[in-house]
Amino acid sequence: MTDHSRNTFAAQPGAASAGSRAAAWGVLMRRIPKVELHVHVVGSLRASTLAAFAAEAGLALPRPAHALYQYRGFYDFIEIFRLAARSMCRAAHFERAVHEYVQDAQRAGALAHVEFFFNPSYLYAQGVPYRTQLEGLLAGARAAERDFGVTVLLIPSIDREFGDDVAQRVVDEVLADRRDEVVGLGLDGPEDRGPPERFTELFQRAGAAGLRRTAHVCEDYAPTPAANYLACHDLLGCERFDHGYRLLTDPTVVARARADGAFFTCCPKPSTRERDALRLGAIAAMCTAGLGVTLATDDPAMFATDLGEAYERALPEPDLDALERLCLAGVDACWLDAGRRDALRLRVAAALTQARAEWGAAAPASAGGEARGRNPSWKP
Repeated sequence: MTDHSRNTFAAQPGAASAGSRAAAWGVLMRRIPKVELHVHVVGSLRASTLAAFAAEAGLALPRPAHALYQYRGFYDFIEIFRLAARSMCRAAHFERAVHEYVQDAQRAGALAHVEFFFNPSYLYAQGVPYRTQLEGLLAGARAAERDFGVTVLLIPSIDREFGDDVAQRVVDEVLADRRDEVVGLGLDGPEDRGPPERFTELFQRAGAAGLRRTAHVCEDYAPTPAANYLACHDLLGCERFDHGYRLLTDPTVVARARADGAFFTCCPKPSTRERDALRLGAIAAMCTAGLGVTLATDDPAMFATDLGEAYERALPEPDLDALERLCLAGVDACWLDAGRRDALRLRVAAALTQARAEWGAAAPASAGGEARGRNPSWKP
């Protein structure tokens, strides 16, 4: 894998050609320090790592490792995802998963900060306690910061499909073992199988204890209602929202989210290819509507993507203004403490300023105003 964390952009002979210009734009985007706010620890497992974990746990794979992440549809992906979760039965598994993801993401997209989702409930049946999972994740976070200079925060998440008693247990265990690195509570799993209102009491309790809150909402694999945003914001107290694409089906809810100043963690590459165009169109429309959008990978290994590709898919044409909005939105939406967030914002802003200068110097004179490259789908 090419290491983009230290790349510097420079003009090359023949840069005026469309192919070389597109490649240069991709290199420039990949080297800007980035924040990842929507990635699941389980979904970041390399297929080879999952195969090793499953063998150790005595779990059979439904197909060979090389084809494991080729899905028949969304729910086939969910089954593989949960199988992967069940395979992580030791603290060392969680530590390895975090370290490998950070290594891959920094090389491919100059990752600077990540906030991981993990579902404690997936391993309750295997007898793996929350504390074991947490200790592994924290060890991985410390190793990632030591080895790569990347900061890591954690967001335990409730799966909608599990029973109310399981959701209660997750919140009980998180609040009983508070760690500075555990900054929030999430809600995920198939959105059409668990209305957000069901979790109001638990989320309000988490908020009262000082946890930030986010929820997967308005996804595009099913006709989920835009009103789910209102429930998550008004009842659950969420301040950040994962996905959000079907918000666009109701202009009044779009206006409300814009007024709320909500941030959406959008993922340009979905689990199955038939939704590619729909997903990218929705993200562009959300930006055009003035919503706060950050880019993420969701389940990078399982979707065969990385943080650099997320930006390339969302911004195929050079647009430094859009790139700046996306990168800085990630910083502004993150849950680092104010001091570390401000320092990270300065770092990202400085890299963007340098990128503007280098791109302008490298762009061919005939490009004129295209040195900043407008994508008409994006908010000016």
